[in-house]
Amino acid sequence: MKNSEIQQMTDKEIQERISEDRLILRKMRMSHAVSPMENPNKIPETRRNIARLMTEWNKRQSSAK
Repeated sequence: MKNSEIQQMTDKEIQERISEDRLILRKMRMSHAVSPMENPNKIPETRRNIARLMTEWNKRQSSAK
């Protein structure tokens, strides 16, 4: 997910996406621990997406104050 896509999202969409991605990341880590994933590079990619979303969310929260 690109930063330009994230900036176009609403606050509610960002919050929903963060919670969804955290759940997906948790499931990927568990499944990778049990049996190796076909593409383990998805784990850091998902983690980076969460970080991008959180950065945009924090930026919006600080500008709202």
